[in-house]
Amino acid sequence: MATITIRNLDDEVKRLLRIRATEHNCSMEEEVRSILRAAVSVSAPATNLADAIRARFVSLGGVELQIPPRELMRDPPRPKGRGFHGSRRSSPSTP
Repeated sequence: MATITIRNLDDEVKRLLRIRATEHNCSMEEEVRSILRAAVSVSAPATNLADAIRARFVSLGGVELQIPPRELMRDPPRPKGRGFHGSRRSSPSTP
């Protein structure tokens, strides 16, 4: 078994631990062991980001958005000159 020392524990926390241990009919040491066991055995439910955001805002209600109608795609711009392939620019002649 391992041993752990907790330094700088507030007097009020120690007092509350003593009361809690008395209520559970055990020593302070056993009460702390029980608290630590419970704290590390609880696993948080796995949620993804979308579910977490949805859960946070569900109480506000939903929003109905009007989806605009789709428009036809426009034609792409036409290339100037001889086109994209094979076009050459003439370079100025050097004297």
